[in-house]
Amino acid sequence: MKSTAPAAPPATGRDARKQRSDGVQARAHLLGTALRLFSEKGFAKTSTREIAQAAEANIAAISYYFGDKAGLYRAVFNESLGQPCDDISRYQPLHLSLREALAGFMDGFLQPLKQGELAQQFTRLHFREMLEPTGLWAEQIDSHIKPAHAALVEVLCRHLGVAKADDDVQRLAFSITGLAMQMYVSHDVMEAVRPQLIASPKAIDLWTRRLVDFAEAMVAVERNRRLATLKKTKP
Repeated sequence: MKSTAPAAPPATGRDARKQRSDGVQARAHLLGTALRLFSEKGFAKTSTREIAQAAEANIAAISYYFGDKAGLYRAVFNESLGQPCDDISRYQPLHLSLREALAGFMDGFLQPLKQGELAQQFTRLHFREMLEPTGLWAEQIDSHIKPAHAALVEVLCRHLGVAKADDDVQRLAFSITGLAMQMYVSHDVMEAVRPQLIASPKAIDLWTRRLVDFAEAMVAVERNRRLATLKKTKP
């Protein structure tokens, strides 16, 4: 009768920690490789075999960490940078001044830019998802963008003294968000025209402060417009 070797005991202590660390690194490496390829070629034209080869990993690792290609794509889309402005607590608390709230919003939105090329790959991935939708962009609108927008609208209403958001408050919120979005959309143009403006984390921090200035001025213009309109309607 053929003997069977006993199963190896589970790793403990330092060996277990090393296994967990190696696993985290392997998963992160697959995510980074997949982000680059998905952003270049899109979901449909990128195969798991191609990703595994580029990552110098066994294709079974993709199944182990992500289940399948769709699971890997979802992880890339949701985890690669974290979601811009996904931490509403940065700007929603009632005790924050307008400037503090706007600073929290802008800082949360623009921090990922400090990751350089990774941020640009992620931006290209979003563009591809909009042009070749898999459904994840629609999910993100519902799960992240709508709540973040609603929180910003709430902040603006509070500081404008508006009980309920009207179309002009909505326009203001979208315009402020647009200031931050432009940093992603026009990154390649800025790099070609004035690269020092985005060349370092320090440069991005400075631009963040300037965008807070601009956003604060936009709120002031809207506040003055409302006051002027109110004066005109008074008998």
